Amino acid sequence: MDSSGLRAEFPALSRLAYLNAGTDGPLPAGAARAAADELTRELEQGRAQAHFERRRELGDALRATYAAALGCETQDLALTTCTSEGLAHVVGGLALGPGDEVLTSDEEHPGLLGALGAARELQGVSIRAVPMGALAEAIGPGTRLVACSHVGWMSGLPAPAELAEVDVPVVLDGAQGVGAVPVDVGALGCDAYAGAGQKWLCGPDGTGMLYVSPGLRERLAVPRRGYLNLADPDAGLDARPHEDARRFDSMAMNAETVACALAAARLLESAGWAEVHGRARSLAGRLSELLAEKGRRVAPRGDTTLVSFESPDPPGERARLAEQGVVVRNIPGRPWLRASVGAWNDEQDLDRLMRAL
Repeated sequence: MDSSGLRAEFPALSRLAYLNAGTDGPLPAGAARAAADELTRELEQGRAQAHFERRRELGDALRATYAAALGCETQDLALTTCTSEGLAHVVGGLALGPGDEVLTSDEEHPGLLGALGAARELQGVSIRAVPMGALAEAIGPGTRLVACSHVGWMSGLPAPAELAEVDVPVVLDGAQGVGAVPVDVGALGCDAYAGAGQKWLCGPDGTGMLYVSPGLRERLAVPRRGYLNLADPDAGLDARPHEDARRFDSMAMNAETVACALAAARLLESAGWAEVHGRARSLAGRLSELLAEKGRRVAPRGDTTLVSFESPDPPGERARLAEQGVVVRNIPGRPWLRASVGAWNDEQDLDRLMRAL
């Protein structure tokens, strides 16, 4: 599938310069149809044994598709409702307490900060934040976990490659990673990777994934247990979680949401992940150049799909751009607007943003 064919799958792009996949990606028409088909099936056939078998089949297919996107084994991946849920599993599942430190960066998203705040308040864990580029060298004798973004949500800066060599567990917030840039959890050297289904994978809200290495999996407690993450749910109080990463699965995943997410991810997969990643990063690089030529200072960034740039009034300018059919977001607490550039975008989207600024 070429770039124009991929673009045609997203109806919103026919009227918008949609540059906001870092929040939620555009929804493909085929994904919406897949969700509607599931609802129609439920409406006409009811929700008995066949329905639950269908839901399990869809979940198995989505797990395999997400695992391929992360470069991990299927048994090492859990299906979650969002990045934040996966991060909370890891941070809360470790037996951390007073005297233990979690090291993080100074540009993390509330989805990770919430889990870290809970660990500090409920477990007495110390949280220390340093600049993203200094994480590896900042590890100290009390550091028990490094928790940071794979790609920073504010600026697009990637986590330092040196984290692959450190001796403490590393969990990466992959909300701006999976689907946007190449991901190989083995090459990254991380022990856990939490990702989103609704952002760069263009699925519905309420979808996500969590990779956990076998070694870390043995160390994580599983306090939330229910039908879907138990290996033998009919064993009553003696029921145990699955041995593999399914022990971290969300308690409820409806068939229509899973079908929608699966169709969206398969569309991008069919376009070729290398092509999807390469085109998005190339367009983002071009946008960075255009903004600099226009006199807009671009925040330091890596070879990623996010481009943050200075604005005299970020919320006001975001609203004004939206009125002109250009969708970006502002970054709270920073004088920046952020454009999220995907493989479904084209040069006309970039030009439309530049004309509207």
